[in-house]
Amino acid sequence: MWVLIGLPTAEAERQAEVMDITLVHGDITEQEVDAIVNAANSSLMGGGGVDGAIHRRGGPAILDECRKLRATRFGGGLPTGYAVATTAGNLPARWVIHTVGPVYSPTEERSGLLASCYRESLRVADELGAQTVAFPAVSAGIYGWPAHDAARIAIGTVLSTPTQVAEARFVLFTKEVYAAFEQALAAV
Repeated sequence: MWVLIGLPTAEAERQAEVMDITLVHGDITEQEVDAIVNAANSSLMGGGGVDGAIHRRGGPAILDECRKLRATRFGGGLPTGYAVATTAGNLPARWVIHTVGPVYSPTEERSGLLASCYRESLRVADELGAQTVAFPAVSAGIYGWPAHDAARIAIGTVLSTPTQVAEARFVLFTKEVYAAFEQALAAV
């Protein structure tokens, strides 16, 4: 039985029954899912890590839509903890959901912003009608979030967020991050 903090037991059990969580050690750009979540920077113009890989493999259509978003809704950039969707271009997915994770700080509590990335990504996925979503370990790369804490926040938030998504797939690039997510999933 799953028991999720913040949800009544019946709601926690329903959420666990309707959503599968899977872990994959691999490349998020190869996932055949409805939506891939991009650990984007606020500019939405591509960058390094997951963001750069998604933009390179997805091709210019993603960047074109990101430019339009910057020219209209997000002139100052996408705020940390928010999410927005674009086409997936040449990726084997239908959409890319861009979210900006917080940079880790040992002196400032930013866990709520990291959790917001996952909640907002699921909200956007629901708006799109996505049933399968592939997530990276948001903020656990260049933004320096400790892998075990990032995994705990990611798994806990996805399991406690009401959604129509049937499968949340965490695609983890390194063995260390994969092991952290495996531990976090086993702990729920």
